[in-house]
Amino acid sequence: MSRAGKAAAAFGLVLALPLAARAWRGAVDSGDTAWILTSTALVLFMTLPGLALFYGGLVRAKNVLSVLMQCFAITGVVSVWWLLYGYSLSFGSDLGGVVGGLDKALFAGVGVDAVSGTIPETVFALFQLTFAIITPGLVLGAFAERMKFSAVLWFTVLWATLVYAPVTHWVWGGGWLGQMGLLDFAGGTVVHVTAGAAALVSALVIGKRRGFPDTPMPPHNMTLTVAGAGMLWVGWYGFNAGSALAADGGAGMALVATHLSASAGALTWMACEWKKYGKPSVLGVVTGMVAGLGTITPASGFVGPAGALVIGIAAGLVCFNATNYVKQVLGIDDSLDVFPVHGVGGMLGTLLAGVLCSPALGPLSGLGFADGIGSIGRQVGVQAVGVGATFGYTVVVTFVILKAIDAVCGLRVDEETEIQGLDLVLHEERGYDL
Repeated sequence: MSRAGKAAAAFGLVLALPLAARAWRGAVDSGDTAWILTSTALVLFMTLPGLALFYGGLVRAKNVLSVLMQCFAITGVVSVWWLLYGYSLSFGSDLGGVVGGLDKALFAGVGVDAVSGTIPETVFALFQLTFAIITPGLVLGAFAERMKFSAVLWFTVLWATLVYAPVTHWVWGGGWLGQMGLLDFAGGTVVHVTAGAAALVSALVIGKRRGFPDTPMPPHNMTLTVAGAGMLWVGWYGFNAGSALAADGGAGMALVATHLSASAGALTWMACEWKKYGKPSVLGVVTGMVAGLGTITPASGFVGPAGALVIGIAAGLVCFNATNYVKQVLGIDDSLDVFPVHGVGGMLGTLLAGVLCSPALGPLSGLGFADGIGSIGRQVGVQAVGVGATFGYTVVVTFVILKAIDAVCGLRVDEETEIQGLDLVLHEERGYDL
């Protein structure tokens, strides 16, 4: 080979080195990355605009903007918190199985070349961020129409730090529940049990809305609510199927299970209302859909289509009765039914995951994820420990947080503000100018 040819070959080798190094690392899969990027957008879509519209339509007209404002503000606050130290507490180096260290604070080490599984760690971190955003967003439904905006912001930061991050680490970050073998594919404990427990405590601590239950407080705009519900249904594909963290058959089956459970939950709730009240309602069918989605979340990666159908039917029956019991029997003003739908659904789904994951059930499982885990009884025991620990911890810490905020700046708006509406008094705006 001539001197010029050798020089050209050497130059070509130098140019190829970065590509060779990238190919040698080889961990990043473009298909998986594209799917998780899409799922990240879908899960954020669940909060903005999905949850914002769903909750916004359910409150009275004088408070609709306050709900939209809270959803947007929570998104911004949690995003900054996640960068500063939230991601690190959740997924940093394990500290005794309880919480992550601060080695990933400010996304330290989360650079262009950092990899998590088969996707860039930046993509993993942002996907997990969307879960951290929607969880306190769900809680706001319990104290809608009566909490100060400043208190909402303080609650979001403190609750995310002291509840969401530790529980996330317990389950997904290498903590003690994950080490026990808890099955929580997409957030039955991490999202729904924590949000439901916090909602129950919040409703009890802040008290009932003025006039509840004697004054009717129907949703002011069911059109907004149904639009938001549809966005939640679509976004949940990313929530559950994205939790496979790969574009593969597992993600596909999780998507199938998610859709079937949502459908079964909606139809079951509709049937319950039809039987009890003589007419099915639009509010009932969309609430049943959300119950089906929340209940399948922890099991979506561990059951097949038949198992998902069972879970959806169970969600419709159990959450329908829980909603009536909480408001009518206990008289708790959980404004938008966060605890009976998300909390009860999350607990139910987490327990059922321990049963229906077993390959011994044949078509109800269909995936075989439970191979080597042990008997159904043992797995249900692990699931029960996860539910109990998450619920108990969340209740205690949420109570302390709310009491501390109340002592410092107050939780609840005054009576005049509640009468006029939070939109006008707190934000000097109206949702409608007709």
